[in-house]
Amino acid sequence: MTSLTPSRAGARQWLGLAVLLLPVTLMTADLGVLWLATPYLTADLRPSGAEVLWITDIYGFLTAGLLVIMGTLGDRIGRRKLLMAGSAGFVAASLVAAYAPDPETLIMARAVLGVAGAAVLPSTLSLISHMFADPRQRATAIAMWVSALSVGLAVGPIAGGVLLDNWWWGSVFLIGVPVMVPVLGVATVLLPEYRDPAAGRLDLTSVLFFLLTVLPLVYGIKGVAEHGPNATAATAFATGLGFLIVFIRRQNRLETPFLDLRLFRHRAFTGALLTLLLGMTALNGVEYLVPQYLQAVAGKSPLEAGLWLLPGAAGLVTGSQLTPVLARRVRPAYVLFGGLLVSLTGYGTMVVTTGVVPTSTALAVIMFGVAPISVLGTVLAVGSAPPEKAGAAAATGQTAYDLGLALGIAVTGSVAVAVYRGGIPSDAPPEARDTLGAALAAAERLPNGTELVAVAREAFTSGLQTAATVSAGFALVTAALVMTLLRHIPPIPAAAPEEEPAPRGNDRLQDEAPAVPSRPR
Repeated sequence: MTSLTPSRAGARQWLGLAVLLLPVTLMTADLGVLWLATPYLTADLRPSGAEVLWITDIYGFLTAGLLVIMGTLGDRIGRRKLLMAGSAGFVAASLVAAYAPDPETLIMARAVLGVAGAAVLPSTLSLISHMFADPRQRATAIAMWVSALSVGLAVGPIAGGVLLDNWWWGSVFLIGVPVMVPVLGVATVLLPEYRDPAAGRLDLTSVLFFLLTVLPLVYGIKGVAEHGPNATAATAFATGLGFLIVFIRRQNRLETPFLDLRLFRHRAFTGALLTLLLGMTALNGVEYLVPQYLQAVAGKSPLEAGLWLLPGAAGLVTGSQLTPVLARRVRPAYVLFGGLLVSLTGYGTMVVTTGVVPTSTALAVIMFGVAPISVLGTVLAVGSAPPEKAGAAAATGQTAYDLGLALGIAVTGSVAVAVYRGGIPSDAPPEARDTLGAALAAAERLPNGTELVAVAREAFTSGLQTAATVSAGFALVTAALVMTLLRHIPPIPAAAPEEEPAPRGNDRLQDEAPAVPSRPR
Protein backbone atom coordinates (compact mmCIF):
# COMPACT_ATOMS: atom_id res chain seq x y z
CA MET A 1 0.00 0.00 0.00
CA THR A 2 1.27 3.43 -0.89
CA SER A 3 1.95 5.53 2.21
CA LEU A 4 0.67 9.06 2.23
CA THR A 5 2.57 9.92 5.39
CA PRO A 6 4.40 13.24 4.84
CA SER A 7 8.11 12.99 4.12
CA ARG A 8 10.46 13.85 6.95
CA ALA A 9 12.75 16.86 6.80
CA GLY A 10 16.49 16.41 6.32
CA ALA A 11 19.65 18.31 7.16
CA ARG A 12 18.95 21.13 4.70
CA GLN A 13 15.56 21.87 6.26
CA TRP A 14 17.02 21.95 9.76
CA LEU A 15 19.82 24.28 8.62
CA GLY A 16 17.18 26.43 6.97
CA LEU A 17 15.29 26.49 10.27
CA ALA A 18 18.44 27.78 12.00
CA VAL A 19 18.54 30.63 9.46
CA LEU A 20 14.87 31.43 10.06
CA LEU A 21 15.36 31.52 13.82
CA LEU A 22 17.94 34.31 13.57
CA PRO A 23 15.48 37.09 12.64
CA VAL A 24 12.90 35.66 15.05
CA THR A 25 15.41 35.91 17.89
CA LEU A 26 16.26 39.43 16.82
CA MET A 27 12.66 40.60 17.07
CA THR A 28 12.42 40.00 20.81
CA ALA A 29 16.06 40.89 21.47
CA ASP A 30 15.45 44.25 19.81
CA LEU A 31 12.40 44.81 22.01
CA GLY A 32 14.24 43.83 25.18
CA VAL A 33 17.16 46.18 24.56
CA LEU A 34 14.73 49.02 23.86
CA TRP A 35 13.18 48.55 27.29
CA LEU A 36 16.64 48.81 28.86
CA ALA A 37 17.50 51.84 26.73
CA THR A 38 14.28 53.72 27.51
CA PRO A 39 15.62 55.63 30.56
CA TYR A 40 18.67 56.76 28.55
CA LEU A 41 16.89 57.83 25.39
CA THR A 42 14.28 59.72 27.45
CA ALA A 43 17.06 61.60 29.23
CA ASP A 44 18.74 62.43 25.90
CA LEU A 45 15.82 63.09 23.54
CA ARG A 46 13.40 64.29 26.27
CA PRO A 47 10.22 62.84 24.73
CA SER A 48 6.83 63.38 26.34
CA GLY A 49 5.08 60.51 28.09
CA ALA A 50 2.92 59.92 25.01
CA GLU A 51 6.00 59.94 22.76
CA VAL A 52 7.69 57.34 24.99
CA LEU A 53 4.68 55.05 24.56
CA TRP A 54 4.71 55.62 20.78
CA ILE A 55 8.45 54.88 20.59
CA THR A 56 7.82 51.64 22.43
CA ASP A 57 4.59 50.42 20.85
CA ILE A 58 4.46 51.90 17.31
CA TYR A 59 6.50 48.89 16.21
CA GLY A 60 3.97 46.44 17.60
CA PHE A 61 0.95 48.33 16.31
CA LEU A 62 2.20 48.57 12.74
CA THR A 63 3.43 44.99 12.81
CA ALA A 64 0.01 43.84 14.01
CA GLY A 65 -1.79 46.02 11.47
CA LEU A 66 0.24 44.75 8.52
CA LEU A 67 0.89 41.09 9.37
CA VAL A 68 -2.17 39.74 7.58
CA ILE A 69 -1.41 41.91 4.56
CA MET A 70 2.19 40.74 4.47
CA GLY A 71 1.24 37.11 5.03
CA THR A 72 -1.21 37.23 2.15
CA LEU A 73 1.35 39.07 0.02
CA GLY A 74 3.91 36.36 0.78
CA ASP A 75 1.46 33.70 -0.38
CA ARG A 76 1.35 35.53 -3.71
CA ILE A 77 4.87 36.83 -4.42
CA GLY A 78 6.81 34.19 -2.46
CA ARG A 79 7.55 33.87 1.24
CA ARG A 80 11.33 33.81 0.86
CA LYS A 81 11.26 36.94 -1.29
CA LEU A 82 9.17 38.75 1.31
CA LEU A 83 11.51 37.59 4.09
CA MET A 84 14.52 39.03 2.28
CA ALA A 85 12.76 42.34 1.58
CA GLY A 86 11.76 42.66 5.22
CA SER A 87 15.28 41.82 6.39
CA ALA A 88 16.77 44.54 4.17
CA GLY A 89 14.24 47.07 5.45
CA PHE A 90 15.00 46.11 9.04
CA VAL A 91 18.71 46.82 8.54
CA ALA A 92 18.05 50.26 7.02
CA ALA A 93 15.55 51.29 9.72
CA SER A 94 17.86 50.08 12.50
CA LEU A 95 20.58 52.43 11.27
CA VAL A 96 18.17 55.37 11.26
CA ALA A 97 16.91 54.54 14.77
CA ALA A 98 20.48 54.28 16.12
CA TYR A 99 21.29 57.85 15.11
CA ALA A 100 17.87 59.47 15.60
CA PRO A 101 18.34 63.12 16.69
CA ASP A 102 14.81 63.61 18.08
CA PRO A 103 11.75 61.64 19.23
CA GLU A 104 9.92 62.14 15.93
CA THR A 105 12.72 60.54 13.91
CA LEU A 106 12.94 57.63 16.35
CA ILE A 107 9.18 57.06 16.17
CA MET A 108 9.37 57.09 12.35
CA ALA A 109 12.27 54.62 12.35
CA ARG A 110 10.41 52.35 14.76
CA ALA A 111 7.40 52.51 12.43
CA VAL A 112 9.53 51.31 9.50
CA LEU A 113 10.91 48.56 11.74
CA GLY A 114 7.31 47.54 12.37
CA VAL A 115 6.61 47.29 8.65
CA ALA A 116 9.77 45.23 8.17
CA GLY A 117 8.88 43.01 11.11
CA ALA A 118 5.45 42.42 9.59
CA ALA A 119 7.19 41.09 6.49
CA VAL A 120 9.67 38.90 8.38
CA LEU A 121 7.60 37.16 11.08
CA PRO A 122 4.82 35.51 9.01
CA SER A 123 7.39 34.57 6.37
CA THR A 124 9.43 32.60 8.91
CA LEU A 125 6.43 30.78 10.35
CA SER A 126 4.82 29.96 7.00
CA LEU A 127 8.15 28.73 5.57
CA ILE A 128 8.46 26.42 8.58
CA SER A 129 4.97 25.10 7.81
CA HIS A 130 6.07 24.39 4.22
CA MET A 131 9.53 22.96 5.04
CA PHE A 132 8.34 20.52 7.71
CA ALA A 133 5.54 18.39 6.29
CA ASP A 134 5.74 15.73 9.01
CA PRO A 135 3.37 16.83 11.82
CA ARG A 136 5.68 15.83 14.67
CA GLN A 137 8.70 17.57 13.11
CA ARG A 138 6.57 20.61 12.36
CA ALA A 139 5.37 20.83 15.96
CA THR A 140 9.01 20.57 17.10
CA ALA A 141 10.06 23.29 14.65
CA ILE A 142 7.28 25.60 15.83
CA ALA A 143 8.29 25.00 19.46
CA MET A 144 11.85 25.97 18.47
CA TRP A 145 10.42 29.07 16.76
CA VAL A 146 8.74 30.06 20.03
CA SER A 147 11.92 29.24 21.96
CA ALA A 148 13.81 31.58 19.63
CA LEU A 149 11.54 34.37 20.85
CA SER A 150 12.53 33.38 24.38
CA VAL A 151 16.24 33.27 23.55
CA GLY A 152 15.91 36.80 22.19
CA LEU A 153 14.51 37.89 25.53
CA ALA A 154 17.51 36.31 27.25
CA VAL A 155 20.18 37.60 24.86
CA GLY A 156 18.69 41.07 24.45
CA PRO A 157 19.12 42.32 28.03
CA ILE A 158 22.69 41.02 28.27
CA ALA A 159 23.73 42.45 24.91
CA GLY A 160 21.88 45.67 25.66
CA GLY A 161 23.49 45.98 29.08
CA VAL A 162 26.98 45.58 27.63
CA LEU A 163 26.26 48.12 24.89
CA LEU A 164 24.68 50.66 27.24
CA ASP A 165 27.54 50.34 29.71
CA ASN A 166 30.04 51.22 26.97
CA TRP A 167 28.24 53.22 24.26
CA TRP A 168 25.24 55.48 23.69
CA TRP A 169 21.62 54.31 23.71
CA GLY A 170 21.44 54.18 19.92
CA SER A 171 23.94 51.35 19.80
CA VAL A 172 21.24 48.89 20.92
CA PHE A 173 19.50 49.25 17.55
CA LEU A 174 22.63 48.18 15.69
CA ILE A 175 22.21 44.60 16.96
CA GLY A 176 19.97 43.93 13.97
CA VAL A 177 22.63 44.65 11.36
CA PRO A 178 24.99 41.67 11.96
CA VAL A 179 21.97 39.37 12.37
CA MET A 180 20.03 40.28 9.24
CA VAL A 181 22.98 40.53 6.84
CA PRO A 182 23.84 36.79 7.10
CA VAL A 183 20.15 35.95 6.58
CA LEU A 184 20.21 37.89 3.32
CA GLY A 185 23.40 36.09 2.31
CA VAL A 186 22.27 32.48 2.75
CA ALA A 187 18.48 32.64 2.34
CA THR A 188 18.53 31.78 -1.37
CA VAL A 189 20.73 28.73 -0.69
CA LEU A 190 19.00 27.13 2.30
CA LEU A 191 15.41 28.34 2.14
CA PRO A 192 12.86 27.18 -0.44
CA GLU A 193 10.60 29.59 -2.24
CA TYR A 194 6.92 28.89 -1.85
CA ARG A 195 3.76 30.67 -2.90
CA ASP A 196 0.12 29.74 -3.15
CA PRO A 197 -0.32 28.44 -6.73
CA ALA A 198 -3.99 29.47 -6.70
CA ALA A 199 -3.65 32.75 -4.84
CA GLY A 200 -4.99 34.99 -7.59
CA ARG A 201 -4.32 38.67 -7.68
CA LEU A 202 -4.02 40.76 -4.55
CA ASP A 203 -7.20 42.78 -4.04
CA LEU A 204 -5.88 46.24 -3.19
CA THR A 205 -9.34 47.46 -2.18
CA SER A 206 -9.46 44.75 0.49
CA VAL A 207 -6.01 45.81 1.69
CA LEU A 208 -7.25 49.39 2.06
CA PHE A 209 -10.41 48.32 3.90
CA PHE A 210 -8.36 46.11 6.23
CA LEU A 211 -6.04 48.96 7.17
CA LEU A 212 -9.01 51.29 7.65
CA THR A 213 -10.44 48.67 10.02
CA VAL A 214 -7.38 47.81 12.11
CA LEU A 215 -5.59 51.14 12.48
CA PRO A 216 -8.61 53.20 13.72
CA LEU A 217 -9.51 50.45 16.20
CA VAL A 218 -5.94 50.37 17.49
CA TYR A 219 -5.88 54.17 17.71
CA GLY A 220 -9.17 54.18 19.61
CA ILE A 221 -7.95 51.58 22.11
CA LYS A 222 -4.76 53.54 22.69
CA GLY A 223 -6.70 56.79 23.08
CA VAL A 224 -9.06 55.34 25.69
CA ALA A 225 -6.14 53.85 27.60
CA GLU A 226 -4.28 57.17 27.69
CA HIS A 227 -7.10 59.71 28.08
CA GLY A 228 -10.24 57.78 28.95
CA PRO A 229 -13.43 57.70 26.84
CA ASN A 230 -13.65 60.71 24.53
CA ALA A 231 -15.18 61.81 21.23
CA THR A 232 -11.98 61.16 19.24
CA ALA A 233 -11.74 57.56 20.46
CA ALA A 234 -15.46 57.00 19.82
CA THR A 235 -15.06 58.28 16.26
CA ALA A 236 -12.07 55.99 15.72
CA PHE A 237 -14.02 52.97 16.99
CA ALA A 238 -17.02 53.80 14.81
CA THR A 239 -14.80 54.22 11.76
CA GLY A 240 -13.00 50.93 12.34
CA LEU A 241 -16.20 48.97 12.95
CA GLY A 242 -17.83 50.51 9.87
CA PHE A 243 -14.97 49.47 7.63
CA LEU A 244 -14.92 46.03 9.30
CA ILE A 245 -18.46 45.44 8.06
CA VAL A 246 -17.49 46.62 4.58
CA PHE A 247 -14.38 44.43 4.64
CA ILE A 248 -16.31 41.29 5.67
CA ARG A 249 -18.93 41.79 2.99
CA ARG A 250 -16.29 42.20 0.32
CA GLN A 251 -14.42 39.06 1.39
CA ASN A 252 -17.60 37.02 1.20
CA ARG A 253 -18.17 38.17 -2.39
CA LEU A 254 -14.64 37.62 -3.75
CA GLU A 255 -13.71 34.35 -5.45
CA THR A 256 -10.17 34.61 -4.00
CA PRO A 257 -10.57 36.72 -0.84
CA PHE A 258 -7.77 38.70 0.72
CA LEU A 259 -8.49 36.94 4.04
CA ASP A 260 -10.32 33.61 3.94
CA LEU A 261 -12.96 34.18 6.62
CA ARG A 262 -13.81 30.48 6.56
CA LEU A 263 -10.76 30.00 8.76
CA PHE A 264 -12.77 31.56 11.58
CA ARG A 265 -15.38 28.81 11.38
CA HIS A 266 -12.86 26.58 13.10
CA ARG A 267 -13.22 26.85 16.88
CA ALA A 268 -9.56 25.99 17.39
CA PHE A 269 -8.46 28.83 15.12
CA THR A 270 -10.72 31.43 16.72
CA GLY A 271 -9.90 30.24 20.22
CA ALA A 272 -6.17 30.29 19.48
CA LEU A 273 -6.37 33.88 18.22
CA LEU A 274 -8.23 35.10 21.30
CA THR A 275 -5.83 33.23 23.59
CA LEU A 276 -2.80 34.77 21.90
CA LEU A 277 -4.34 38.25 21.94
CA LEU A 278 -5.41 38.37 25.59
CA GLY A 279 -2.53 36.30 26.96
CA MET A 280 0.08 38.57 25.39
CA THR A 281 -1.84 41.65 26.51
CA ALA A 282 -1.61 40.41 30.09
CA LEU A 283 2.11 39.66 29.83
CA ASN A 284 3.53 42.65 28.03
CA GLY A 285 2.19 45.41 30.23
CA VAL A 286 4.33 44.28 33.17
CA GLU A 287 7.19 42.93 31.02
CA TYR A 288 7.61 46.42 29.57
CA LEU A 289 7.70 48.09 33.02
CA VAL A 290 9.99 45.71 34.93
CA PRO A 291 13.28 46.75 33.19
CA GLN A 292 12.51 50.39 34.00
CA TYR A 293 11.74 49.45 37.61
CA LEU A 294 15.03 47.60 37.97
CA GLN A 295 17.04 50.56 36.68
CA ALA A 296 15.20 53.72 37.71
CA VAL A 297 13.70 52.50 41.01
CA ALA A 298 16.08 49.77 42.19
CA GLY A 299 19.14 51.62 40.88
CA LYS A 300 20.63 48.76 38.88
CA SER A 301 22.94 49.35 35.93
CA PRO A 302 21.77 48.18 32.45
CA LEU A 303 23.93 45.07 32.69
CA GLU A 304 22.72 44.27 36.21
CA ALA A 305 19.11 44.80 35.13
CA GLY A 306 19.71 42.49 32.16
CA LEU A 307 21.01 39.79 34.47
CA TRP A 308 17.96 40.12 36.73
CA LEU A 309 15.75 39.68 33.65
CA LEU A 310 17.41 36.36 32.80
CA PRO A 311 15.18 34.29 35.14
CA GLY A 312 12.16 35.52 33.19
CA ALA A 313 13.69 34.47 29.88
CA ALA A 314 14.69 31.13 31.41
CA GLY A 315 11.11 30.63 32.56
CA LEU A 316 9.82 31.22 29.05
CA VAL A 317 12.39 28.88 27.49
CA THR A 318 11.65 26.13 30.03
CA GLY A 319 7.92 26.48 29.62
CA SER A 320 8.21 26.46 25.82
CA GLN A 321 10.14 23.19 25.85
CA LEU A 322 7.89 21.55 28.45
CA THR A 323 4.62 22.48 26.70
CA PRO A 324 4.84 20.03 23.73
CA VAL A 325 5.66 17.18 26.12
CA LEU A 326 2.63 17.94 28.30
CA ALA A 327 0.35 18.48 25.29
CA ARG A 328 1.01 14.91 24.11
CA ARG A 329 -0.49 13.58 27.34
CA VAL A 330 -2.98 16.27 28.35
CA ARG A 331 -5.51 18.20 26.31
CA PRO A 332 -4.02 21.53 25.15
CA ALA A 333 -6.77 23.49 26.91
CA TYR A 334 -5.73 22.06 30.27
CA VAL A 335 -2.08 22.85 29.59
CA LEU A 336 -3.03 26.43 28.72
CA PHE A 337 -5.34 26.74 31.72
CA GLY A 338 -2.68 25.41 34.10
CA GLY A 339 -0.12 27.84 32.71
CA LEU A 340 -2.50 30.76 33.21
CA LEU A 341 -3.04 29.75 36.83
CA VAL A 342 0.73 29.73 37.31
CA SER A 343 1.00 33.18 35.74
CA LEU A 344 -1.67 34.49 38.13
CA THR A 345 0.63 33.53 41.00
CA GLY A 346 3.33 35.72 39.46
CA TYR A 347 0.99 38.67 38.89
CA GLY A 348 -0.24 38.39 42.48
CA THR A 349 3.32 38.36 43.80
CA MET A 350 4.11 41.51 41.85
CA VAL A 351 1.02 43.24 43.27
CA VAL A 352 1.81 42.61 46.95
CA THR A 353 5.62 42.74 47.05
CA THR A 354 8.41 45.03 45.88
CA GLY A 355 12.16 44.71 45.52
CA VAL A 356 14.56 43.26 42.99
CA VAL A 357 14.38 39.58 43.99
CA PRO A 358 10.55 39.36 44.33
CA THR A 359 10.02 41.26 41.07
CA SER A 360 12.51 39.15 39.12
CA THR A 361 11.03 35.94 40.57
CA ALA A 362 7.47 37.03 39.83
CA LEU A 363 8.38 37.80 36.21
CA ALA A 364 9.98 34.35 35.86
CA VAL A 365 6.80 32.69 37.14
CA ILE A 366 4.67 34.78 34.77
CA MET A 367 6.84 33.94 31.76
CA PHE A 368 6.79 30.22 32.59
CA GLY A 369 3.00 30.29 32.83
CA VAL A 370 2.54 32.24 29.60
CA ALA A 371 4.84 29.94 27.56
CA PRO A 372 2.06 27.45 26.64
CA ILE A 373 0.11 30.28 25.02
CA SER A 374 3.00 31.13 22.70
CA VAL A 375 3.56 27.49 21.70
CA LEU A 376 0.08 26.00 21.53
CA GLY A 377 -1.65 29.15 20.34
CA THR A 378 0.68 29.30 17.35
CA VAL A 379 0.42 25.56 16.65
CA LEU A 380 -3.38 25.62 16.75
CA ALA A 381 -3.65 28.72 14.56
CA VAL A 382 -1.28 27.46 11.83
CA GLY A 383 -2.59 23.91 11.97
CA SER A 384 -6.19 24.96 11.40
CA ALA A 385 -5.52 26.05 7.82
CA PRO A 386 -4.86 24.05 4.65
CA PRO A 387 -1.22 24.18 3.47
CA GLU A 388 -1.88 26.73 0.72
CA LYS A 389 -3.30 29.12 3.33
CA ALA A 390 -0.47 28.66 5.82
CA GLY A 391 0.90 32.14 5.17
CA ALA A 392 -2.41 33.86 5.84
CA ALA A 393 -3.09 31.69 8.89
CA ALA A 394 0.40 32.26 10.31
CA ALA A 395 0.07 35.99 9.73
CA THR A 396 -3.35 36.10 11.38
CA GLY A 397 -2.06 34.21 14.41
CA GLN A 398 1.01 36.43 14.59
CA THR A 399 -1.26 39.48 14.27
CA ALA A 400 -3.12 38.38 17.40
CA TYR A 401 0.20 37.74 19.16
CA ASP A 402 1.79 41.09 18.24
CA LEU A 403 -1.41 43.07 18.70
CA GLY A 404 -1.62 41.60 22.19
CA LEU A 405 1.96 42.69 22.90
CA ALA A 406 1.19 46.20 21.67
CA LEU A 407 -2.08 46.40 23.60
CA GLY A 408 -0.27 45.28 26.73
CA ILE A 409 1.92 48.35 26.48
CA ALA A 410 -0.85 50.70 25.35
CA VAL A 411 -3.53 49.63 27.83
CA THR A 412 -1.64 48.33 30.85
CA GLY A 413 1.31 50.66 30.29
CA SER A 414 -0.99 53.63 29.97
CA VAL A 415 -2.75 52.69 33.21
CA ALA A 416 0.66 52.62 34.90
CA VAL A 417 1.46 56.05 33.46
CA ALA A 418 -1.83 57.44 34.78
CA VAL A 419 -1.11 56.07 38.26
CA TYR A 420 2.41 57.48 38.12
CA ARG A 421 1.18 60.95 37.14
CA GLY A 422 -1.38 60.88 39.92
CA GLY A 423 1.39 60.27 42.44
CA ILE A 424 3.52 63.27 41.43
CA PRO A 425 2.83 66.44 43.47
CA SER A 426 1.28 69.36 41.61
CA ASP A 427 4.16 71.64 42.59
CA ALA A 428 6.76 69.37 40.97
CA PRO A 429 8.42 70.46 37.70
CA PRO A 430 6.02 69.80 34.78
CA GLU A 431 8.40 67.39 33.05
CA ALA A 432 8.48 65.20 36.17
CA ARG A 433 4.91 64.12 35.39
CA ASP A 434 5.85 62.73 31.98
CA THR A 435 8.26 59.90 32.84
CA LEU A 436 10.28 58.65 35.78
CA GLY A 437 13.47 59.36 33.84
CA ALA A 438 12.44 62.99 33.40
CA ALA A 439 11.63 63.23 37.11
CA LEU A 440 15.05 61.91 38.07
CA ALA A 441 16.71 64.39 35.71
CA ALA A 442 14.64 67.28 37.11
CA ALA A 443 15.51 66.25 40.68
CA GLU A 444 19.20 66.81 39.98
CA ARG A 445 18.48 70.54 39.44
CA LEU A 446 16.48 70.98 42.65
CA PRO A 447 17.86 71.68 46.14
CA ASN A 448 15.39 69.16 47.64
CA GLY A 449 15.70 66.75 44.75
CA THR A 450 15.95 63.65 46.93
CA GLU A 451 12.33 64.16 48.01
CA LEU A 452 11.15 64.24 44.38
CA VAL A 453 13.19 61.13 43.59
CA ALA A 454 11.56 59.22 46.44
CA VAL A 455 8.05 60.32 45.48
CA ALA A 456 8.59 59.54 41.78
CA ARG A 457 9.97 56.09 42.50
CA GLU A 458 7.07 55.31 44.81
CA ALA A 459 4.61 56.50 42.14
CA PHE A 460 6.24 54.31 39.49
CA THR A 461 6.13 51.29 41.81
CA SER A 462 2.41 51.89 42.40
CA GLY A 463 1.92 52.06 38.64
CA LEU A 464 3.70 48.72 38.19
CA GLN A 465 1.55 47.07 40.86
CA THR A 466 -1.63 48.45 39.28
CA ALA A 467 -0.48 47.18 35.90
CA ALA A 468 0.04 43.70 37.41
CA THR A 469 -3.52 43.80 38.75
CA VAL A 470 -4.91 44.66 35.30
CA SER A 471 -2.79 41.91 33.74
CA ALA A 472 -4.19 39.38 36.21
CA GLY A 473 -7.67 40.35 35.05
CA PHE A 474 -6.72 39.69 31.41
CA ALA A 475 -5.28 36.31 32.43
CA LEU A 476 -8.54 35.30 34.13
CA VAL A 477 -10.57 36.19 31.03
CA THR A 478 -8.12 34.22 28.88
CA ALA A 479 -8.48 31.16 31.10
CA ALA A 480 -12.27 31.27 30.74
CA LEU A 481 -12.03 31.51 26.94
CA VAL A 482 -9.55 28.62 26.76
CA MET A 483 -11.89 26.28 28.61
CA THR A 484 -14.84 27.42 26.51
CA LEU A 485 -13.36 27.29 23.00
CA LEU A 486 -10.44 24.85 23.12
CA ARG A 487 -11.49 22.13 25.55
CA HIS A 488 -12.65 19.82 22.73
CA ILE A 489 -9.15 19.43 21.23
CA PRO A 490 -7.51 16.08 22.11
CA PRO A 491 -3.87 15.69 23.17
CA ILE A 492 -1.29 16.11 20.42
CA PRO A 493 -0.09 12.71 19.17
CA ALA A 494 3.57 11.86 19.66
CA ALA A 495 4.05 10.83 16.04
CA ALA A 496 2.53 11.39 12.65
CA PRO A 497 -0.45 9.13 11.91
CA GLU A 498 0.22 6.27 9.54
CA GLU A 499 -3.14 6.25 7.83
CA GLU A 500 -4.19 8.58 5.06
CA PRO A 501 -5.09 11.99 6.45
CA ALA A 502 -8.57 13.32 5.99
CA PRO A 503 -9.08 15.76 3.10
CA ARG A 504 -8.62 19.38 4.05
CA GLY A 505 -10.12 21.59 1.41
CA ASN A 506 -10.75 25.29 1.44
CA ASP A 507 -14.50 24.78 1.60
CA ARG A 508 -14.54 22.77 4.85
CA LEU A 509 -12.24 23.10 7.82
CA GLN A 510 -12.17 20.38 10.44
CA ASP A 511 -13.51 21.24 13.87
CA GLU A 512 -11.34 18.77 15.70
CA ALA A 513 -7.63 18.64 16.45
CA PRO A 514 -5.60 20.92 14.20
CA ALA A 515 -3.45 19.51 11.43
CA VAL A 516 -0.32 20.47 13.32
CA PRO A 517 -0.51 17.76 14.30
CA SER A 518 -3.85 16.17 13.34
CA ARG A 519 -5.51 13.18 14.87
CA PRO A 520 -8.70 11.48 13.64
CA ARG A 521 -11.45 10.74 16.12
